[in-house]
Amino acid sequence: MKGIIFFVFTFISLCLSAQQALWSGSQIVSPQINKDNTVTFRIFAPEATKVEVTGDFLPTQKLQTPFGEVDAPGTAALTKNADGVWEITSAALAPELYIYNFIVDGLKINDPSNVYQLRDIQSITNVFLIDDNAPADLYAVRDVPHGSVSKVWYPTGDTRRRMTIYTPAGYETGTERYPVFYLLHGMGGDENAWTELGRAAQILDNQIAKGITKPMIVVMTNGNMDMQAAPGDNPDGMRQPTTQLPHTMDGTFEQAFPDVVKFVDDNYRTLADKKHRAIAGLSMGGFHSLHISRENPDMFDYVGLFSAAILPNQEAKSPVYQNFEGKLKTQFSKNPALYYIAIGDRDFLYQANKDYRKLLDDNGFKYTYLETDGGHIWRNWRKYLADFAPRLFRQ
Repeated sequence: MKGIIFFVFTFISLCLSAQQALWSGSQIVSPQINKDNTVTFRIFAPEATKVEVTGDFLPTQKLQTPFGEVDAPGTAALTKNADGVWEITSAALAPELYIYNFIVDGLKINDPSNVYQLRDIQSITNVFLIDDNAPADLYAVRDVPHGSVSKVWYPTGDTRRRMTIYTPAGYETGTERYPVFYLLHGMGGDENAWTELGRAAQILDNQIAKGITKPMIVVMTNGNMDMQAAPGDNPDGMRQPTTQLPHTMDGTFEQAFPDVVKFVDDNYRTLADKKHRAIAGLSMGGFHSLHISRENPDMFDYVGLFSAAILPNQEAKSPVYQNFEGKLKTQFSKNPALYYIAIGDRDFLYQANKDYRKLLDDNGFKYTYLETDGGHIWRNWRKYLADFAPRLFRQ
């Protein structure tokens, strides 16, 4: 009997220990999205002397970086009540996916009451979504048919690399062939960036369900040639994420990209021709899209440059970057169905894009241009994807 009692006691103890997360959650509500689209932030920090919130819902501040002056999230001070809870309510916010952190006595931390977080290179931020209207209504999970998102390893050279592939609703049970959109991330990002930070799957699901975007396969590669996969999923282990990775913009990725296209065409039901292929990317991914499409003028009929870096640095000796204007003329002589450029009016790459558009104008090369407010931020890149995708594969 004593043995049975001991077993029962031990079993109950283990169950309580395993399920302690059920009872240890914070009772503080933060963020609280109010009916008027103001948002209240709270944190329990009775010993703190100063608490601030920083996020992209606040007016921006200027920050000096190696790339020049950029917009950075602003800060706002919270007020402490008698219970040791600090609180602030924002102004009414437009529909959008927002990021934020707290700063407690100079230390940036995440909101302990908000389990929703995203990693952008080295930064972990909390997120919240106000989705009652455009464009953020596309970023929410709706009750529509959903595509599938897979993490796929493919061979290239003497190694294997990972990419993320979205297949539209019905792909697994059907026989139809689909066009393919190659969607590339920025410097320091990886194959997870567009599905996590960019809400690509939600945007595609919702637009396809509305009938404004064609069903398509979307391929999101890892553009860091020094990494086989995202941090933590890489054979190198859990090394610190960084933007300072070798071989990111030296021509190596561009030269290896046909391996991606071949693998996708060999393993998925694709429409394997130029008029059914698109490529686009943000920042470094825009740089890669520009040069991959220029280097392979018969591969992509649709090209998108989102806040793109443009010309290679002078130290890049890859043949990919040689004869820039000559290859560009060859590409445009083949009449791409869409050449799309989008950038924010405060983006640090704005002038480079303006100069590139002048080069296109001077040569009579046709393109579609979208300029938004703001800087080099995911809020813009989600908008560009939502504007670009409905334009694809219409011819």
